[in-house]
Amino acid sequence: MSDRDPHRIEGLGRQQRGRRGFPWFRAGFFVLVLAAVAMVFTAPGKEVLRGVKRYLEAQRETPVEVDQDDILRQAEARLREQYEAELEALRRDAEAAKKQAEAAAKRPEEEVLPPINEHTASTGGDVRKLRSEITLKTEVKVSEGGLASKERKDDDAYAASYTLEVRVPKPSKSLEELHQVNPALGSMLPGLETMLPEAKVSRWFYQLYENKTERLKKRATQLSELLTRHNFYDCETILNLKHPASGRRVFLMQAEMDVVSDGSDGDRLPTMPDEIVNSTHYQPFTSYGWKKRTEVPNPMVAGWEKRIGNARRELAEPGTTAARKAWLRDRIDNYLKPGIEDMKYRSFLIAEYDPFIVIPVNLLTASGDPYAPRIGDYAVVVHENTVYPAFVGDGGPTFKVGEASLRMAKQLNKNASPYSRPVSDLTVTYLVFPASREKGKEPPDYDKWRTKCAALLEEVGGLGDGVELFRWENLLPDPEEPSEGGEGEATGG
Repeated sequence: MSDRDPHRIEGLGRQQRGRRGFPWFRAGFFVLVLAAVAMVFTAPGKEVLRGVKRYLEAQRETPVEVDQDDILRQAEARLREQYEAELEALRRDAEAAKKQAEAAAKRPEEEVLPPINEHTASTGGDVRKLRSEITLKTEVKVSEGGLASKERKDDDAYAASYTLEVRVPKPSKSLEELHQVNPALGSMLPGLETMLPEAKVSRWFYQLYENKTERLKKRATQLSELLTRHNFYDCETILNLKHPASGRRVFLMQAEMDVVSDGSDGDRLPTMPDEIVNSTHYQPFTSYGWKKRTEVPNPMVAGWEKRIGNARRELAEPGTTAARKAWLRDRIDNYLKPGIEDMKYRSFLIAEYDPFIVIPVNLLTASGDPYAPRIGDYAVVVHENTVYPAFVGDGGPTFKVGEASLRMAKQLNKNASPYSRPVSDLTVTYLVFPASREKGKEPPDYDKWRTKCAALLEEVGGLGDGVELFRWENLLPDPEEPSEGGEGEATGG
């Protein structure tokens, strides 16, 4: 059994490493990888950051009336942060390698041992779990060969075989299968029994696992860190439903729930904690945004302007390398400055206060699928015995599903945080009502969301006896009394 915390979100926080010998291969490999990562921020390397945009544009068969710039900016921002995190990890490894090399150079000469007159090496191995929860069976097979001068020229004399075996899951389709993750689902949403006989598995279920396996194949051959087993199997099913009487379409997904903590809005929250304002990882934007309504500045602008100042000071330092300067200039001109301008004129959802869900970017920008969600579509989240009104507010990676705002996450599990998911099992049901978004974009109105979601649920069979739609409370401070924010918890109604 694994002793991993099932609620911990992989890739966040610092991992403790066991003591090992000096990683000569890793140190050499680091130099090559560092150069490749640095190339991302050179002139030719900028195309990498625009790769998401080219990929998404290639997927479109016909024009779609969606906010492409908002969604693509979100994807590009997350890609940038991923590169920075990988670069920082490589730097830490380089520092550790340097220290180990220095320690090795200071070791005293080893004691002279008596000679060995014959080979004593033997075959051996073990079975262990990698950090990614992959069961790894290892074995070193040793046999006596010929002269070293000949063996070193034979590729088969010193070889390793590595095979990653993965079973791709099948989607659940029937009410009985849906009940395996939430036995109360049918009684809470009686219309499911009517819609499921004609339900179709969404093409996006298969696309999701294709994206996962392609990512595995690429990273496995590079010996990079892989998706954990938990994150690979994060989706139980995605179904296209249609009510026979009303014709209302429903996008149904069963998955876990990870946490998103992005977003900012000076109009509704003029002050935010310093650790957020000065964070280099917090994203002030969400894909859903609207025109600012007051002159109160976005609190995140100050932190981003400080980051520009820090970058310019580093550019002026004589010891800054050419690659680092290229990266800094790219970050200032193509990320920080445009982001500041965006924050001056628009407002965004705030994950700590607004209950929204996140859908993969490729679904949000897809053409030709009448069931594909769009930014601004209304949705409900079903967990245990409660139905929560929600909203599609942001776009996420194409290789994972099941994400929601911190406000939604803490309502499902008070211990949830940006580093700890509220629900690790595949027991959360997300229902999105395609083509339900409003024409104009406005600040969140929780009562309006609830009313709209209630009406949409009625079109697909309504709620079961004794089931009421959850009522979100507005936890934002009075604009006349700025606060440094707080996590707070919603109450039902």
